[in-house]
Amino acid sequence: MNLNDDFSRRVVAPIDDAAWAPSPQPGVERRMLDRVGGEVARATSVVRYAPNSRFERHVHGGGEEILVLEGVFSDEAGDYPAGTYLRNPPGSAHAPFSREGCVLFVKLWQFAQGDLQTVRIDTLSEPWRAGLVPGLSVMPLHEFDGVSTALVRWAPQTRFNTHTHPGGEEIFVLDGLFQDEAGNYPAGTWLRSPRWSRHTPFTGAQGALIYVKVGHLGAKFLTP
Repeated sequence: MNLNDDFSRRVVAPIDDAAWAPSPQPGVERRMLDRVGGEVARATSVVRYAPNSRFERHVHGGGEEILVLEGVFSDEAGDYPAGTYLRNPPGSAHAPFSREGCVLFVKLWQFAQGDLQTVRIDTLSEPWRAGLVPGLSVMPLHEFDGVSTALVRWAPQTRFNTHTHPGGEEIFVLDGLFQDEAGNYPAGTWLRSPRWSRHTPFTGAQGALIYVKVGHLGAKFLTP
């Protein structure tokens, strides 16, 4: 199936509005955000593991990016509690499971040729860097060939400069209320803005914590 596969259009999707759909493995469900392809697809999803559920060992031909949102995600290499950022590069294999259950933000087949770094970051202990304006803090997570991924923390009443995203922008709001001139985006909202989109983001009294990826729309990724 294809979903939100026109990358020239802006998409705003509160994930709580999306139905949980079963995966091929019992106990593992997903809320699909965008998808190009069948069961093997370029995809962005929120995935939920019930307690004591697991996937059989499998290979990620196009790589896998994960941010653990709730619970503890595990595989044969270790346990990854909420706040862990993972990148499993193309050709990597594992047998994932969750003892207590977990919720993940997952992106598949969105790696460029040669992006082979395995990444494990505990975002709860990783240091923050000062952003470009007062009230903004940034935690870089990964960068390769013009595609950058980071967490960005917005203090209350923070305003960023009007700016353009030549390679597009994708945001998942993790906490608080993120805003721009087009609307308000509470925690659990996923946004994808096309190449050359332009906005002036800000926060009000709540502040916000967001996952951000830029430069990836139009990038040349491996294909299933």
